Formats: sequence, C-alpha cells, structure tokens
Amino acid sequence: MKNIVVLTGAGMSAESGLKTFRDADGLWEGHDVMEVASPEAFERNPELVLEFYNQRRRQLLTVEPNDAHRALAKLEEHYRVQIVTQNVDDLHERAGSNHVLHLHGELLKARSVGNESTISIRREDILLGDLCEKGYQLRPHIVWFGEPVPMLDRAINITQNADILIIIGTSMQVYPAASLINFINDGTPIYFIDPRPSIQEGRIQNLKIIPKTAVEGVPILVDSLIDKAT
Repeated sequence: MKNIVVLTGAGMSAESGLKTFRDADGLWEGHDVMEVASPEAFERNPELVLEFYNQRRRQLLTVEPNDAHRALAKLEEHYRVQIVTQNVDDLHERAGSNHVLHLHGELLKARSVGNESTISIRREDILLGDLCEKGYQLRPHIVWFGEPVPMLDRAINITQNADILIIIGTSMQVYPAASLINFINDGTPIYFIDPRPSIQEGRIQNLKIIPKTAVEGVPILVDSLIDKAT
C-alpha cells in the first residue's frame, strides 16, 4: 500500500466557513498579526490574545468538515495517508482522517505557560486566571510567530517517506512549512490543488497542477487515485 502525504493550508478549511490566515490587508480581524500571535503580544496584553483565540475557537465549533476533508478520509481505504496541516482546526479529524500532524498547533487545546508539554483539550474559552495544575496560566496551544515549530522534524520524516505528495490550499510561501516539498524523493508525483497556484508546472519535477478550490479539486483527485489503486 503506497504512502500519500497531504500538505494542507487555510484554503482547505475556508470552504467550511473558517476565515483564512489573514485578510488581504494583512490583518487578522482588524489586528496586526504581532498583536495577537506572538509571545510578546501575550506578555503585553494577554486578555486581548486570549479573546482573539476564544473567538476563533467559538467559530470553529459552529462549522463542519467539507467535501474535501471527507474525500481525504475516504482515501485511507486504499492508501496509507498522513496529513500534515498548517491549520489549527480539527476538521480533518472530524471528517474521519486518522493520521493528522498539526504543524502550528491546535485551537481546541490549551497548554501551560510554565511547561509546554502540559497540554489539555479545551473547547471552552481560556480566560486570564485559568491555571494548570501547577499554577501557571493557560494559553492557546498555538505556535506563535517567533516560536519554534516542534513538529517540524516529524513532518520532514513523514514527507521523506511519501510515494505521492498532495498540496491543498496553501500558498507554499509560509516557512518552514513551505520547505517540506524539498524533502520528497526524486520522481515523487506531486499534485497541487489551488485556484490560484503559486507554483507553475515545469518548474518542479513531476508536478501536476489542479487549478480548483479544495472542494472542487480534492474529490476529483481522490476518485482518480482510488481508481488507480483498485
């Protein structure tokens, strides 16, 4: 059974109703990204940062996986599928995917500021004064700007073992996630699904571009791959 590695970004979840990484003007909900997604911001104004992510969490709980999420889950019936996502939502898991690595953290988890390995499920708001068992403030389990990406080495290892690579809904401009394509073996087929692809065919070996949204393009590709496997 072949290994398929899927790299997903904001475009994967946008069609479920979740807002993408940032607006065209570079703002998140009217905030400069460094005001709500950096360790310095949390130190300076923890209530603002917590409320920003509380709003994201509340919104996440109102949306559902889309047809692209469900199609990737279906692919597991015929391939070993590992999803490496830049998204912090749980829509892949809710759709039925069993092997999902979150590069940038998870919105429905919290962690202690005193010990980053103290992580808990958190579906409700995180408020100033909410503490872990050892008395440290809780924060969103999100990789903020300026912080290391602890899952990067695992993501590299996963990508190195890909027989097929699928890229969905990501500009491939955000590092270090964008560097993962450099770790695939020569000759590995690559499928890039995005309505405005930032990569051109011919510039990368074995690249096939599908210029469609995730909901339009993923089910088509999945059906094609399943046909090849049966």
